[in-house]
Amino acid sequence: MVTTPSKPITLEEFLALPETKPASEYIDGKIIQKPMPQGEHSTIQGELIIALNGALKPQKIARAFPELRCTFGGRSIVPDVTVFTWNRIPRQDNGRIANAFNIEPDWTIEILSPEQSQTKVTKNILHCLDNGTQLGWLIDPKEQSVLVYFRAQQPAFFEAATDVLPVPDFAKAFELTLGELFGWLLE
Repeated sequence: MVTTPSKPITLEEFLALPETKPASEYIDGKIIQKPMPQGEHSTIQGELIIALNGALKPQKIARAFPELRCTFGGRSIVPDVTVFTWNRIPRQDNGRIANAFNIEPDWTIEILSPEQSQTKVTKNILHCLDNGTQLGWLIDPKEQSVLVYFRAQQPAFFEAATDVLPVPDFAKAFELTLGELFGWLLE
């Protein structure tokens, strides 16, 4: 849902507004509310966070976050999953994880919801890549496919159950096939 304020709103004004459920994003001066996640979306998101953190967090390589607001490059977006390398996780002076992430993720992952615009989600992934993100995944549960977006390279399409999905170099400890990814929906 797109909300067009009666007068233009700045990023700073948007960030001062109360959070919405589901989250709203600030894109090109517009407020766009994300759709409410449904069963397939939530299942994939939850299992992916567990799998990523299980492979990357114990060695302090990286950490995956669900629905984390990232504000950078004139936008404030909330990807379904973001992965930040350990040394790039914003922290408070006492070492605790910061609340505000005003940087691009190292890896952005979106899970397409039935009523969600693939174009809008793709634009967010491309915005991330244009601002330094290493890799983007667009998971489509309905089509049981994944589009992988690389920086400065043509995207790749994966639809075979045996396909091993590409990951950023820092995440080589994590391996996932398309069959494993969509197999979570059968558990």
